[in-house]
Amino acid sequence: MKKNSHQLQPCIFAIISLSLLLLSCKQKQHSTLPQEKANPWVDDYTFLSPMEHYKEWGTYNVHDPAIKKFNDVYYIYSTDAIFAENREKAREMNVPLGNIQIRKSKDLVHWEFVGWAFSEIPEEAVEWVHAHNEGSGATNIWAPYVMKQGDRYRLYYSVSAFGKKTSWIGLAESASPEGPWEQKGAVVKSDNHTPMNAIDPSVIEDPGNGRIWMHYGSYFGGLYCVELDPATGLTMKKDDLGHLIARRANYRKDNLEAPEIIYNPELKKYFLFVSYDPLMTTYNVRVGRSDKPEGPFLDYFGKNMNDTTNNFPIITAPYRFNNHPGWAGTGHCGILATEEGRYFMAHQGRLSPGNHLMVLHLRELFFTPDGWPVVSPQRYAGEAERVVSKQDITGEWELIRIRESTYERQLEAGQILWGEGSLKEEEWNNSFHLYLNADGTTSDNGTWNFTKKNQTISLSLGKDTIRNLYIFAGQDWENQKHTLLLTGLDDEGRSVWGKRTK
Repeated sequence: MKKNSHQLQPCIFAIISLSLLLLSCKQKQHSTLPQEKANPWVDDYTFLSPMEHYKEWGTYNVHDPAIKKFNDVYYIYSTDAIFAENREKAREMNVPLGNIQIRKSKDLVHWEFVGWAFSEIPEEAVEWVHAHNEGSGATNIWAPYVMKQGDRYRLYYSVSAFGKKTSWIGLAESASPEGPWEQKGAVVKSDNHTPMNAIDPSVIEDPGNGRIWMHYGSYFGGLYCVELDPATGLTMKKDDLGHLIARRANYRKDNLEAPEIIYNPELKKYFLFVSYDPLMTTYNVRVGRSDKPEGPFLDYFGKNMNDTTNNFPIITAPYRFNNHPGWAGTGHCGILATEEGRYFMAHQGRLSPGNHLMVLHLRELFFTPDGWPVVSPQRYAGEAERVVSKQDITGEWELIRIRESTYERQLEAGQILWGEGSLKEEEWNNSFHLYLNADGTTSDNGTWNFTKKNQTISLSLGKDTIRNLYIFAGQDWENQKHTLLLTGLDDEGRSVWGKRTK
């Protein structure tokens, strides 16, 4: 029987609807990334550098950050290093320069500058430094570390004479993470006659027995570990300086400092993050691990970190993606472990080419299948976790293979001399482009393979095959896009970073 036009209309609409549905499903099989997404803040903060704008320094002037979450608020405590510091203006504004900066956030992205922890540098610390350094030094407080013990917050910090072993690590306590703080005195002290330098504290509790250990030190003699009294937060034994846990061969030239110690309960391992080289230029982060908080710590190749060989893996180093002048000084990290099982690394990044602007870098941190930490190639911008599919990955990628610098700089006390503050071209970790084809091949005649269950890919780069590269969603800061990122380690213990650009 012949149907009229009114009878055919529902059928036509149904066919069109089904076609649109099938087209929609087909489109959803392909990646919707990258997508335009504005960055949370700009990198060049010179317009906010005058003291009048200090309340707007949320992610700016961040140096040596320690990061923790207390209740539902994230806190960062850091060295009081300020670009375009003006002490005369600070006195007019009643701003206590030289003390510990405090910031807080609800989302790890937007940070509020709270202020300074202390009103002045503790007198006992100043007296120690001046007495052992011809009356000079102790002009500001360095490298704080914070923890909660019972119902009290403990804030460890360093006071020192720059470029000398004359240093003092102190402890203050409070009922609130924002103070006011009550000084509890010296934890460890060093001078020209001690083998170590008392700066850069980091503290860890052994969950098995409740014992507490502090790791500290620098290029003067290496890094040390000493046991603390849980009741007081001071050393278990009076005047105990601890034992050596990490060093380099030529400690005056080959800088080593900034220990950060964490425990991973799933891996049942303690991880010791350390920083190599000058803080303004080729600063980079290495890591070792141990079954015990007091060590010994072994590196990627099983070498003890208290030996004189350089250790691997390299977690961060100066880098430069396209459309950006690059980041130097990517070291002195703090590590955050969340209740949800996610990890983040906070550290300074110095904006090139001048390397004087200090911007907070907060990167998500992952552990490889063989139990080594790696970090995102990009700063965290609040991305939710998502499951990646093979279709998402096909496209153009910009990759970086992190390498240590081999350029011989002139240093003093492990730091650069005046006039050496910009990186040489050979010191940069620059990027290159690679297209990942849908058939599992690459534009340079290599191959790639995706494992959806583990959210990892293996990728051939030249003669190397890089396995277990973790892939996830994140922000492309250089191009202001939401995209896919990857991170992992090659067989030499060097980080491999990438982001999908098209």
